[in-house]
Amino acid sequence: MATVWHSLETAVPFSDRQLQRISQTGELRNLNLQLAHFLASEFSYLLASDTFAHGKLANPPHPMSVFLDSFQEIQNPMYASKYPPAQGAVLAVGQLLGHPWIGVLFSVAAMTVAITWMLQGWFPAPWALFGAIVVLARFDLFSYWTNSYFGGAIAAAGAALVLGAFPRIIHHQRPADSLLMGIGAALLANSRPVEGFLFCIPVAVALMTWLFSRKSPAAVVTGRRILLPVLAVLTLTLLFMGYYNWRVTKSPFLFPESLALRRYENLPLLAWAPQSPPLHQSNPQFEEFFNRRLRSRYPPTWDSWKHRWSQWGRAWWRFFLGGALSIPFITLPWVVRDRHMRLPLIQFCLSAAGLLAVIVFEIHYSAPISAALLVLMVQAMRHLRQWNVFGRPLGVGLSRVVVLAVLAGIPLFAVETAMTPSEGKPWNVTRAHMIKQLEATPDSHLVIVRYTPQHIIDNEWVYNSADIDHSKVVWAREIPGRDLNPLLAYFKNRTVWLLEADTSPPRLQPYPGR
Repeated sequence: MATVWHSLETAVPFSDRQLQRISQTGELRNLNLQLAHFLASEFSYLLASDTFAHGKLANPPHPMSVFLDSFQEIQNPMYASKYPPAQGAVLAVGQLLGHPWIGVLFSVAAMTVAITWMLQGWFPAPWALFGAIVVLARFDLFSYWTNSYFGGAIAAAGAALVLGAFPRIIHHQRPADSLLMGIGAALLANSRPVEGFLFCIPVAVALMTWLFSRKSPAAVVTGRRILLPVLAVLTLTLLFMGYYNWRVTKSPFLFPESLALRRYENLPLLAWAPQSPPLHQSNPQFEEFFNRRLRSRYPPTWDSWKHRWSQWGRAWWRFFLGGALSIPFITLPWVVRDRHMRLPLIQFCLSAAGLLAVIVFEIHYSAPISAALLVLMVQAMRHLRQWNVFGRPLGVGLSRVVVLAVLAGIPLFAVETAMTPSEGKPWNVTRAHMIKQLEATPDSHLVIVRYTPQHIIDNEWVYNSADIDHSKVVWAREIPGRDLNPLLAYFKNRTVWLLEADTSPPRLQPYPGR
């Protein structure tokens, strides 16, 4: 386990040059805050991976949790990741196979297959192939969905199964398609539950409308064939989610992320809701991040909302479409009038409205939307292909430009990636090197991290594996004014080190008096 956990530490999603490019293109704004959030999210997902890989849904609370607490985690009533379990489960499969990133690759491959299958249900095969190429170029090869532990592949795959099953159910009434729709909804519920719920509402309404509009005696039989599989899967999903919530939060109705929001952030979910008073945090790093930085970043004002969404909207557009894939949407008026596109249009608009309403947004939050967006984009390309201007087939030329631009983007991104240095953020690389050196010794170690008041919150060192007491290296934080003797007594059989994290370079030395 120690070797696997060390490999988790060294996997850094962005190099310095990549971060600079991302910032310039608008994919990530307020980069320091985003990077702190992203790395903390990745460590949290890796905690879930390590927990699941050891056959547990959550870990017992640690007696020294106040010193071991870190961002995006829950310490009580159980020690666990705050995030839904789907991504952690995929990473756990990868961890059991040798490295969590293997699980990421599996999830991206599953997303590509699911989206291709979805498009085959809506369009002829050549157009489905075009959509699959777009997915390969935009999401699979070079995006952070592949090169990190917190991408949107699982949710996108779930949305594709839901949307791809719908036309097949309408045309063929096969229980297998209903079963796949239920599996897609289950993936959404356990990856992006709120966004997934909004995405599924139009499908449920459309499906029930279609069933109740059938007047023949066979309609009852058809309804059973269609509804029973999806309802069976959804029932099992709800039971599992309740059980998972109970194991982590001790309540089947309280999600881990909701518990973390109450205990740490105490921010409103909706953009227009007033802020609640800040909560007292257990250490200065939490005070800085949760009570000052987050609150200054997300004030509940109309101007702040407009500013955030002007940035996030541009970042979303660049990630999913960019210039070339925006060209087909000049035919948007025809797409809107196309009755076959009503369902994906409604899904896109409802999901977008839900994202606009919340106070925090990241690109992967909109992963379910990608399924509806791809259906709309392919249909827009089909309209573009037929577009004539003054009797000239201008659309044929434009559609070829779009295809060539998508294909040309693959080698361009490949060259850029090959020329990009692979080193991660210096503090994280240093941390990984320290872990490697300490694990090479016969002893077990406790590293107490000392931060200065000028500490950069992004550079968080205190992350631990699932089984803390049996870890070769345990990380804890020094809290000003709090007695460390209980921590030292608990880990009395370990070699104790003091890490001065904010020196240059960070300095690791034996703990004074030990």
